[in-house]
Amino acid sequence: MTIQELEQMASKIRVDIIKEVYHAGSGHPGGSLSAADVVTALYFEEMNIDPENPKMEGRDKFVLSKGHVAPLQYAALAERGFFPVEDLWTLRKLGSKLQGHPNMHYVPGVEMSTGSLGQGISTCVGMALANKMDKKPGRVFALLGDGELQEGLVWEAAMAAGHYHLDNLVAIVDWNGLQIDGKNEEVMTVTPIAAKFESFGWDSLIIDGHNMLEVVNALKATREAEGKPLVIIAKTHKGHGVSIMEDQAGWHGKAPDEETAKAAVEELGGVWNNGK
Repeated sequence: MTIQELEQMASKIRVDIIKEVYHAGSGHPGGSLSAADVVTALYFEEMNIDPENPKMEGRDKFVLSKGHVAPLQYAALAERGFFPVEDLWTLRKLGSKLQGHPNMHYVPGVEMSTGSLGQGISTCVGMALANKMDKKPGRVFALLGDGELQEGLVWEAAMAAGHYHLDNLVAIVDWNGLQIDGKNEEVMTVTPIAAKFESFGWDSLIIDGHNMLEVVNALKATREAEGKPLVIIAKTHKGHGVSIMEDQAGWHGKAPDEETAKAAVEELGGVWNNGK
């Protein structure tokens, strides 16, 4: 896809996110919107995956370590063809496969059930190490929230990844500066992020997470990794694309009402159509 096509798809995914959370009446729109550009580039440009064969040997794997932004992963999977887009409107409904956090047993394309912060990146270390031992080509991508970096488990995983020289592992930090309780700096400082990862033997890149060209180029650079895991620190804005939600910690885990959801969808260039 061209950069313009990827940007259009990211907007479409953001529209899906708003509609999902509106229909569910609960969920996490802020961090889903902030990471939409990165996840779009992964699913539609960078990763070697096949919607017709989700368990394809040698595939790249994506793990949503910040599992609460499941609406983002579900939207990307649906738009990529892993399941019908119409299923998105069942998010968090009784009997739906689309639970509040991703479940690998129900949703095609979900590689790991996540939600407890820190466990996603830790699992990715195991996946990447297994690929090395089995001489399999697939890369492993983990998306973390910046608030998630406050979990000690993250740094145990980072230490192990550096020790085992897992150059087939890529951690992507959605650095929007906000978490459920407010600013990172006020809750528990996470910076300097790059220096922390580098101290454990990682290479690092800092990018504008809303500049699709920068995102695509950073992901391409992961193909050349040699001897070290790579962390991509994507500077983003929580709620990006929806003015009422942007840079507002209050939208970390709150569903919009119909008026707000409709306005958000229209601002993103989408069609409301009763939320579907």
